[in-house]
Amino acid sequence: MNANNTPATVLTERFADALAYAFAVHRTQERKGSGVPYVAHLLGVSSLVLEYSGDEDEAIAALLHDSVEDQGGAERATDVRARFGARVADIVLGCTDAIAEPKPPWRERKEAYVAHLRLAPSSVRLVAAADKLYNARCIVEDYRALGETLWSRFSGGRDGVRWYYRAICSALAQPDATRRMALVAELDRTVRELETLCRP
Repeated sequence: MNANNTPATVLTERFADALAYAFAVHRTQERKGSGVPYVAHLLGVSSLVLEYSGDEDEAIAALLHDSVEDQGGAERATDVRARFGARVADIVLGCTDAIAEPKPPWRERKEAYVAHLRLAPSSVRLVAAADKLYNARCIVEDYRALGETLWSRFSGGRDGVRWYYRAICSALAQPDATRRMALVAELDRTVRELETLCRP
């Protein structure tokens, strides 16, 4: 059973293929400022999706959610669609805040992404919530270890990060499937902790 006491999702070889693909695509990438292999983030997000009743396509999309934005743009999106199907590719694209290079300015990009999430399909919102929960937990842990020096990692700085995660919570806080609302509630608790820790 998962976080909502529903039967576990059955994973097939497609998920194993996605694990290998995610590793190949992100193998040289590290989490910003930490030296942690980026694949740790992808595994964590996929784990959260499964814990909150995600299906196999959603779990695969969680593994690949940064592949288009960070590792190949439109060509990567085409490859993901060919390998894992239209639904996975659509979820990945729905979790992508920019494809074009150079990327638009940080605040403009994030405001557009928040607006997009308010109306995004349920599967996109599930993966996005898992992604942001994983990130928010990491920020809280790193802030405890590093204090104010942490904010140099982020384009938006302390105030931008606090604004962005609160805006994400608001965008996701619409009534919908129980699985996502429980996940969003956990995200909101973590963001409140972050806000308390890093008040100016």
